[in-house]
Amino acid sequence: AETDEVLLDKYLEEGDLDVKEITTALSAGLTQGGTFPVLGGSATSTIGIDLLLDFVVDAGPSPLYRGSVTARKSKEGDEVEIQLEPDGKPLAQVFKTIADPFVGKLSLFRVWSGTIKPDSTLSNATQGHDERLHQIFAMRGKEHLEVESVPAGDIAAVAKLGNTHTGDSFCEKGQTLILDPIEVPTPVLAVAITPKTKGDEDKLGQALQRLAEEDQTIRVTRNADTHQTLLCGLGEAHLGIVIERLKRKFGVEVDTAHPEVGYRETIRKPADAEGKHKKQSGGHGQFGVAHIKIEPLERDAGFEFVDAVVGGAIPRQFIPAVEKGVREALERGGYAGFPIVDVRVTVDDGKAHSVDSNELSFKMAGSLAVQSALPNADVALLEPIVDAEIIVPDDKVGDIQGDLNSKRGRIVGTDPLGDGETAITARVPEAEMIRYAIDLRSITGGQGRFTTRFSHYEEVPAHMAEKIKAAVTKGED
Repeated sequence: AETDEVLLDKYLEEGDLDVKEITTALSAGLTQGGTFPVLGGSATSTIGIDLLLDFVVDAGPSPLYRGSVTARKSKEGDEVEIQLEPDGKPLAQVFKTIADPFVGKLSLFRVWSGTIKPDSTLSNATQGHDERLHQIFAMRGKEHLEVESVPAGDIAAVAKLGNTHTGDSFCEKGQTLILDPIEVPTPVLAVAITPKTKGDEDKLGQALQRLAEEDQTIRVTRNADTHQTLLCGLGEAHLGIVIERLKRKFGVEVDTAHPEVGYRETIRKPADAEGKHKKQSGGHGQFGVAHIKIEPLERDAGFEFVDAVVGGAIPRQFIPAVEKGVREALERGGYAGFPIVDVRVTVDDGKAHSVDSNELSFKMAGSLAVQSALPNADVALLEPIVDAEIIVPDDKVGDIQGDLNSKRGRIVGTDPLGDGETAITARVPEAEMIRYAIDLRSITGGQGRFTTRFSHYEEVPAHMAEKIKAAVTKGED
């Protein structure tokens, strides 16, 4: 009643309003942006779904009330206002993609302008090609009901569009009008997944690809450091639903684990050593000797290999073999088994045999030389650090800062955003952020959100490094 003075007076005088008056007032409040209804229900238990749909029909404003929508004449082109009129030129956007087991890929679209009919040929302006929309369906739960037309403001589905994806824009053939991409939340929680059945790797990959096309809040990545396949989503419940759909729709069951951290190792001081590989078992043997010096470089400098051999102590054709052996030894680490980075290795001397020396011998010599030098090079463990931005209610800033400090994070700054929110920026070890979505939800009651991106590597504190090394050793056992 507070949205309408007449209704407010009636309520104050009579103490009651009828259903029609309430619905009319709600509709007006929604249209004006002054009323924010809250409806109770459960999607998983299918409670309140019909009531929600009825409410949208009865109280929701017509899609045409918006008046116009902004489109571009190319991906970077000028903006143009398109009126939302059923008799205008066609303009639509795919807002969801579904992998249907019977009809294949279903593209759900909303019509912004014009009226779209079956067998229309439209331009997919986003992808730059034409698509023919054969049968068009209205979705009624699991039912697909064929329709004769879809006017502006309505939604429908079309099957088997070859190169059309969520967010793509359709317009009149020969025209280019592109609507803004659909914004989706950034995934914040990841789990490592492996198929329970050996041989299901390809099947899992195909299923994940189809699910990721259906749900753009899913991201699937392969961690090159840990060799894990990571499934990323919006939280535990979301990932649980995705894993259940893998089993139900595609027949793929998976095991899950926490993502591993891509640790690195480096050295604190220079060292040198000789590697000697000699093997004699009758006939031609194997012989190679390489002397190397290993020294630390600045952080993020990577790896340098220097050939400083003079006088032909190691024949030129065997120098690449020495480098290969050096690289392989560095990949195996010298502290906890993680790759060694930010070092320079110089090979400056060696020995060869005119008959027994070969590439394998010098590869082994290079590897042995590194293994001999590392114990004297003071190997340290490095961990990835991420830049994190956490947006939380103002009254939760202190709690979040305290939690970040307990995670070895460094607060970089705070920025009041208005409307009761503050952005906190911090640098935090990646290992502490793997399950942060759960912690943030617990602290803020689900009112916080965050993003992270890789920043750099830093040395792990000694006591933490020992714990990590012990965990790695236990895992190998």
